[in-house]
Amino acid sequence: MHVGDLLQIEELDLTLIWGGENLLSQAISGVTATDLEDPTRFLQVGEIVLSGLVWWHEADRRARTERFVSALAESGATALLAGEETHGSVPADIVDSCREHGIALLAVPAHTSFRAITEAVYRRQWGDLDRRPADHFALPENVRGELGRLLDHGADAGELLKCALAPFGTPSCYVLTSSGRTVARTPSALELPAERAVEQLRGLSGETLRVQAETSPYDAWYLHVPQAGGTPPRALHEIAEVVGQHRHHYDRADAARRRAGQELIALIDRGAADAGALTNALESCGPLAKGPWQVVVTATGGQLTDSVAREVLTPALTEALSHLSSAVFAVGTTLEAESVAIVRSDGDGDDGASSLRALWPLLNGCRPEAPLHAGVSALTAEPAGLRAALAQARYALAAARHDSPTTGRVTSVEELSSLDSLLAGVPADVRSIFSATTLGPLARGEPASHHRLLETLEVFLAHNCSWARTAEAMHLHVNTVHYRIERVQDLTGRDLSRLDHKLDLRAALLCR
Repeated sequence: MHVGDLLQIEELDLTLIWGGENLLSQAISGVTATDLEDPTRFLQVGEIVLSGLVWWHEADRRARTERFVSALAESGATALLAGEETHGSVPADIVDSCREHGIALLAVPAHTSFRAITEAVYRRQWGDLDRRPADHFALPENVRGELGRLLDHGADAGELLKCALAPFGTPSCYVLTSSGRTVARTPSALELPAERAVEQLRGLSGETLRVQAETSPYDAWYLHVPQAGGTPPRALHEIAEVVGQHRHHYDRADAARRRAGQELIALIDRGAADAGALTNALESCGPLAKGPWQVVVTATGGQLTDSVAREVLTPALTEALSHLSSAVFAVGTTLEAESVAIVRSDGDGDDGASSLRALWPLLNGCRPEAPLHAGVSALTAEPAGLRAALAQARYALAAARHDSPTTGRVTSVEELSSLDSLLAGVPADVRSIFSATTLGPLARGEPASHHRLLETLEVFLAHNCSWARTAEAMHLHVNTVHYRIERVQDLTGRDLSRLDHKLDLRAALLCR
């Protein structure tokens, strides 16, 4: 299949923005969907790249555009298919950069999903594969026939690996995700911890091939052979294609489960459903019907559209929970463009948060420029409690974003055990209004003496309202401390001999 063939598929409704006949005649080897600002390590020669352009920002657009498009050129990508939904159209500097680097550029309208494009490519490729002459294959004909039968009968990836690699002595081989989860392995392959798997994927040893399928940066599949040279490269490519077909069929078969999960999340998000409706929605998700449950909410540091949330956050959360071997869950997006999971819990309420916290760096390593944050609710044993659990998880999420804005964090509602952590979940505009109202003239910071008064108040409260220790910490005379605190009380109308007023002022300082 060639780049220009995509323009002939009417249902995709793609528009050519730039690219001559020489670029449109390039063969497509695969598809990668990414919104990494530098996607180099995920690209292979001959791929088309689908991007929602989430990485593009007006402020530093030229540097970001150059980094992204040059990565495509250096990796040998054949075309960029740019989504129009995020920015309304493809920014002009992206057009200029594609022209400069010789990358064909096609616009993807908001009503065309990346999944539809990916399926169109692979349907065409697999049709071409079936028409190859027999001597083109490295795998024996009988093995190819058996792999076809296994695919038709819904065999898992492990069975496919075992069958495909049998002619070569069934060497150790894995199917791994971007975050190090083992999807499948041959019988001779040792169990591989996720951290070690990520190291091997990013290392130089062995052979690693991207499995072509529509994926996010978090759940892409890779065929990895730790010892290079034992299997012909062409055979590995054929095996990767077979595993890609398996994933395609698996994703299609999994569509009903995903729809049921989305309907459950939407029902809880709306908050108007009665217990009977929630129970029915839970039962439609199969093993999730029986609780207790926890709610997990994920978001990035920035604002996402609902479609981008589905393409980025939902795969990330699904991948995170898939690392937990016994986890039963349903995932969907909300009207706030969050990704939400309802997770059945078999133990202590903090177990889920602890497990996610341990593997969270692996998720964030897949897309470091957009750190993921998560909030986890307490356990609820009744369906009617899921709405409240969602509110808890959102509050914990806000605290996670506040505490670790640039690195990503998992926070459970049980961790909100201090005034500071509690206030972190309050919306920023509410925090700002409360601080300004409570501190009064001091909040405006003018004149300069108000800065000194705020500093004195902060130290005074930190030292349990001890005049002597505050004076010592600030290298002031005790009388000066007395004078400044009296001024604070006059300007704020608060009495620092009262516990409630102390708490008000402490909270106001934390909310600044």
